[in-house]
Amino acid sequence: MSSVITWAEFERVDLRVGTVLEVQDFPKARKPAYQLKIDFGSEIGILQSSAQITVHYTKEELLGKQVVAVVNFPKKQIANFFSECLVTGFADENGDIILTSVDKKLPNGAKLS
Repeated sequence: MSSVITWAEFERVDLRVGTVLEVQDFPKARKPAYQLKIDFGSEIGILQSSAQITVHYTKEELLGKQVVAVVNFPKKQIANFFSECLVTGFADENGDIILTSVDKKLPNGAKLS
């Protein structure tokens, strides 16, 4: 387990649900990855993210999928691409990422509470 954080620190992490609108290959990434465009609703809008999820997901199955992402990180440049949010997931036994998602449809931008 990592170090203990306070409730106030946890509340600063803005985790939202968004729907994947576009998926592109990201050949300039060091490890195989996709470039995603994700709709987080009218309050946040559409953000882009780079995700190393090519082992478990095809581009086609990601379209329309709802994912959970941190939306209040600063932009991060990866090669020639700016990632604006962090899509969350868990590593399997080989270190490949399984996305965090919701089991029922939610409005885009719904916040973890």
